[in-house]
Amino acid sequence: MSAAAATPAWDPAQYLRHAGHRARPFTDLLARVPGLPGDPPRVADLGCGAGNVTALLAGRWPTARITGYDNSPEMLGRARADHGGPVSGGGRLDFAHADVRTWTPDEPYDLIVSNATLQWVPGHVERFADWIAGLAPGGTFAFQVPGNFDAPSHTLMRDIAGSPRWRDRLDGVLRHDDAVLRPEAYLEHLTALGCAADAWETTYVHLLTGEDPVLDWVKGTGLRPVLTALADDPRARDAFVAEYRTALRAAYPTGPHGTPFPFRRVFAVARKGS
Repeated sequence: MSAAAATPAWDPAQYLRHAGHRARPFTDLLARVPGLPGDPPRVADLGCGAGNVTALLAGRWPTARITGYDNSPEMLGRARADHGGPVSGGGRLDFAHADVRTWTPDEPYDLIVSNATLQWVPGHVERFADWIAGLAPGGTFAFQVPGNFDAPSHTLMRDIAGSPRWRDRLDGVLRHDDAVLRPEAYLEHLTALGCAADAWETTYVHLLTGEDPVLDWVKGTGLRPVLTALADDPRARDAFVAEYRTALRAAYPTGPHGTPFPFRRVFAVARKGS
């Protein structure tokens, strides 16, 4: 398998180091989700990761039967250990292996939600029709994706990966700014499928602390393809990280209270007709 085709290896502990900041867009997304038609509701979380935000769904709909889907055994293991099983309101949290690129609902869902996952799925808008078809009447499809592919955290990574030193090892590994669409494009796709839709964007400014906090952040997400591609060569991996660290320090200087890290997110909520 080529580096470009490799699936990133995930580290739940590294991902969860910034769990509070990462969960905030999901709570903002859920605030815009209308009431669900089912009683109890049936909910799918596509790309559930370590399950920490899937658990927030149980807080919002405590009687719901919720399944988090992911293709990472490491993430699913952490999710099951930390959050799987019955919840206090009478509902249940389960976690199952699935590939978002091919997953299709096998029963009607009242809510299909996805948090910071679809940017990993090329052509993900082509999956919307199947997912909306799998909603119960009056059900909702909601997602948020990072919209920061033109931010220094990503452009510097791509610039270094494309430099003469690294291009042979890392060609095609990283995503570009076409990984996600603008809010108006998502709105157009969702309304064309007969949904009442809302789409918007927000730029969060996270104040990160600690040494090289932006590097620490991307080690849990955007840098995973590079770390995976170079996993068999620790010296090369460490050399890439050192070069990238130096560039990040210049792009994101530390202030007296921490390191400001602007992060744009794109959101969409689409309700199926009843």
